[in-house]
Amino acid sequence: MTRILYGFPLSGNTHRVRLFLSLLGLDFREQVVNLAAGEQRQAAFLAINPLGQVPVLADGDLLLRDSHAIVYYLARAYDRDHAWLPAEPAAAARVLQWVFMDANELHNGIGYARNHVAFGVACDLATAQARGRAALAVLEQRLSDQAWLELGRPTLADVACYPLVSLAHQGGFELGDYPAVGAWLTRVEQLPGFVAMPAWAARKAG
Repeated sequence: MTRILYGFPLSGNTHRVRLFLSLLGLDFREQVVNLAAGEQRQAAFLAINPLGQVPVLADGDLLLRDSHAIVYYLARAYDRDHAWLPAEPAAAARVLQWVFMDANELHNGIGYARNHVAFGVACDLATAQARGRAALAVLEQRLSDQAWLELGRPTLADVACYPLVSLAHQGGFELGDYPAVGAWLTRVEQLPGFVAMPAWAARKAG
């Protein structure tokens, strides 16, 4: 079966899927959609995702958009031991609350600020940075006395939140102010199967 990830190398959303595919040990081919050249607005890509957004995953005949929906699918389809997303409803909800926090607070905070600072996308930078700092404070408190966000082990919660948090410095955030978050990022980076995105080296250098 052919598995294709349509994405952009510097997209945090794309990296979320790329990272989880690698952690699961799944083979895939990555097809670059050049956002800078506007390929996401061309008819060929709009036929795949009418929203004109990356990533999109083609898994055989199945086409899925939205990185959070994609990683949920991958966990349910390929994680037979339910290690990343438990089968039990309450435990699964505890994991998913962090996935949804990423989709909302981290995206609208760190994501918006990074897009503005790094790529010149217009936004209310002060509001985005304030929202990002509030989300980082929640993560710092959570990780101050435990290694992982939920269940005492790496889960989809960590996979979902890692990409944007690891790129927070590109949105004007000082990760040195959040030592527990920094230690957690390092733990994620040490997981078997971890893969970096091109911007990851800048965090290490910083």
